[in-house]
Amino acid sequence: MVDWSGGNDRGATPKKDAIWVCAARDGAADEPVYMRNRQLAERWIRTFLQDELTAGRRVLAGFDFAFGYPAGFGQVLTGSDDPFAIWDWITDRISDAPDQNNRFDVAAQINALFPGVGPFWGNGLKRDIADLPRKGLAREGHGVPEKRMAEQQASGAFPVWQLSGAGAVGSQVLMGLPTLNRLRRNFASDLAVWPFEPLDKPLAIVEIWPSLIAKAVKATQPEGRIKDAHQVWLLAQTLSALEPDDLRAMLDVAPTPEGSILGLGHEAVLMDTAMPPLTPPPLRNDCFVMPQGAHWTAVAGAQAHLRNELRCVVGIEDLPVDQTAGRILARDVQAQRAHPPAPNAAVDGYGFAGPVPEGVQRMPLVAGRSAAGAPFDGTVPAGHAIRILTGANLPKGVDTVVLQEDVRANDAEVTFHGPLKQGANARKAGEDMAQGQTILTQGRRITPADIGMMIAAGLGRITVFRQLRVGVLSTGDELRAAGQNATDGQIYDANRPMLAAMVSKWGYEAVDLGRAPDDRAVLRGILDDAAYRCDVIIASGGASAGDEDHMSALLQGTGSLALWRIAMKPGRPLAMGLWDNTPVFGLPGNPVAAMVCALIFARPALQVLGGAAWEEPAPFLLPAAFAKSKKAGRREYLRARRDADGRVEIFPSEGSGRISGLSWATGLVELDDAAQTINPGDPVRFIPFSSFGL
Repeated sequence: MVDWSGGNDRGATPKKDAIWVCAARDGAADEPVYMRNRQLAERWIRTFLQDELTAGRRVLAGFDFAFGYPAGFGQVLTGSDDPFAIWDWITDRISDAPDQNNRFDVAAQINALFPGVGPFWGNGLKRDIADLPRKGLAREGHGVPEKRMAEQQASGAFPVWQLSGAGAVGSQVLMGLPTLNRLRRNFASDLAVWPFEPLDKPLAIVEIWPSLIAKAVKATQPEGRIKDAHQVWLLAQTLSALEPDDLRAMLDVAPTPEGSILGLGHEAVLMDTAMPPLTPPPLRNDCFVMPQGAHWTAVAGAQAHLRNELRCVVGIEDLPVDQTAGRILARDVQAQRAHPPAPNAAVDGYGFAGPVPEGVQRMPLVAGRSAAGAPFDGTVPAGHAIRILTGANLPKGVDTVVLQEDVRANDAEVTFHGPLKQGANARKAGEDMAQGQTILTQGRRITPADIGMMIAAGLGRITVFRQLRVGVLSTGDELRAAGQNATDGQIYDANRPMLAAMVSKWGYEAVDLGRAPDDRAVLRGILDDAAYRCDVIIASGGASAGDEDHMSALLQGTGSLALWRIAMKPGRPLAMGLWDNTPVFGLPGNPVAAMVCALIFARPALQVLGGAAWEEPAPFLLPAAFAKSKKAGRREYLRARRDADGRVEIFPSEGSGRISGLSWATGLVELDDAAQTINPGDPVRFIPFSSFGL
């Protein structure tokens, strides 16, 4: 989509009232590209179209100026209603350079051809130009309508005659049509212009008017983005996301010399596609607050509180089925057609009407065969058989198939031994999935197998929750990035890359928020930016109540802080709160405690925030290969793995700083809150990391 300009070069700095170009595919738009003048824009567009053409892709290219003039204009100008004759006439007379052009003089030449005062007005130059009035008043006698039919239907559209002043579009038309004409000549047989020509070419040029979605532009424009850039971005995204039938209906316009605006009369469909999905209201400020009197919080109690208080914080979007792996369903999915859609053969063999009795069976063969994708178009008479391949539709008169290995056959007949039940080796229509049957439910994370099933059931697009954006932040002056030099008093930031990898593995978008120093003002700025970019923030370090625990202090200032002392090892301090309505999970700084707390609390919480249900990991009871005693009052998670005998061994050290134990382990042993003495051979709960989605 192209937002055009009829003025001179606008300079190197992006600004409004300039040319902006944006490309989109499948409902996803690139960042808008700023073009300082028409010469650069034309070269960019020509290169883009050629690259797409070379790659074998089709392009719908929209330009936001009129492709034609009101009825009767062409007869005076060229003696013809042919819009391309008008394009040629204007192209031959317009001269255009980055810093000057002759559009006002050409408009005056055109006015001189008309009786009375010509249709064009709005001389924007300091010098007077004969036959081109500065104002649009008292213009009469030229004999052409003030507006095209399209402008009469489009509320608020300006006439093509006005060359300057607020809302003027006439200059864009005069300076745009020559560009379109050169593109048309350059791509010749590969390009069609709508609605004047059939859209049977790989490249199509159409007229657009972003004001058809003006309300959506206003509602979605981010702070700091120029309106011209945003509206071309949103319109490109919207048109590329349309259902094929909707786009086809918009393009179904009878050609007239005046042309038309794509989407005119279909504003409701455009708005429904352009407006962002409704997102849930923000979480309550006290959603993390535990009941009064709670000093130490049990793991089960903390999990129950999160499960009950949290809810989805993301909106929804429609995507092609084959692009939804790992996404979470926002609506139930129903089969659009039965699977299989028709009765078919389960094996290669010969089909006939069953059942058949015991004994030798001999059946004449019908000429032809039935294969997958090439069904037999006819009826198999009773007592006859037909060659049939796996997956092929059963012809009329066939409901049973005998396995190829169980027969002898020639070109004329087939023989085999009975008995054979009716329906043997045959599949009924819809025996796998019936049309209209709910095959997947809201909240499910989509697997590769789900994608195959949905496509087999006739689904092309489905509604999913927008991917949860999870910011990952580390805090502390002592941290250094991987590969940097570090003193004995410094440590490498292992938590942030580890947690970001976990977030990505869980199917969310990990947003790297970097490392925050022990500076409250800097951390506040990072959180402000993160709240704009992310749906949830996970930070490690600063989750306690010490002098350098700035995360807790800042959350305390919002009135939303809940500093949980979890009765667990490793772990204990968890700082939770809201920053500008964005949930924040403050994990311990020790790597082992950070990972375990992320697995036990953050993982199921992210599932709920992203639209899925709270999910507990599946444990296995396995014999212990260790001995241990623990006191009552807290739950413990031990880094563990299975040995060669199928028993569970634990890492020798339980220290939270021993990160090597996380790599050594393949899961966790969970010991509940009660006092326990474990001897070798006793059953213990082993939770493999795969049960946590890792």
